[in-house]
Amino acid sequence: MKRLLYVFLLLGTTLIAQQPGEEENGIWYMYFGMNKISEKFSIHTEAQFRYYETSANFNQLLLRTGLNYHINPNAIATLGYAYIDTDPSFDSNETLVNDIGENRIFQQFILKNKVWEFLFEHRYRLEQRFIKVEDENSPFFDDRTEHRARYRIQMTLPLTDTFFLNFYDELFINLQDNLFGQNRLYGAVGVNLTDNSSLQFGWLRNQFSNTVFNRFQIAFFYNPDLSGVFKEKAKN
Repeated sequence: MKRLLYVFLLLGTTLIAQQPGEEENGIWYMYFGMNKISEKFSIHTEAQFRYYETSANFNQLLLRTGLNYHINPNAIATLGYAYIDTDPSFDSNETLVNDIGENRIFQQFILKNKVWEFLFEHRYRLEQRFIKVEDENSPFFDDRTEHRARYRIQMTLPLTDTFFLNFYDELFINLQDNLFGQNRLYGAVGVNLTDNSSLQFGWLRNQFSNTVFNRFQIAFFYNPDLSGVFKEKAKN
């Protein structure tokens, strides 16, 4: 009976905290990098700063890295690690309070193909999530390990040498209770800044079981070739 009461209290608290956040158009500031270190290997680097509102009210910090193995130009396998710092409360005065901390290991496989002018990318990802709540005395939460599968289909359409459109849909599947995790639907306009860098200005509809969040996204992509640097270090 006590456990059931805790569940109802948690659900009530969560709904109260989330409702105002649903009404806000938040923003995600993002950086992605694929840093080539040899003919077959590159390093993935990523940082995301997510806010409930467009300029304030921190929600989440995500840092991710991984080692990519390029099987061929259209197939990439990745083993990586991510750290996530989350403030689940809307309208909090804190910044990076680490109410929920997560260490994550992931395995990923990407396949690319082209149909006419459309560039398609299929991303398959498995995640092992080690989640820790800062307040260890809370009766509502326990430290836990969760497993999740993700599939994303992405389509890019070049408009000119400089501008392009990018769309994707990504489904999250929990490999324990509550099979459906979330679904992300995304559309953006992209600008190629140089041969190895670009910007995207987009809109994300992030749907969970009981709520939907709309988020602006500003993403910077930078993919330098560092293989020459690593060759020089190997010689020395």
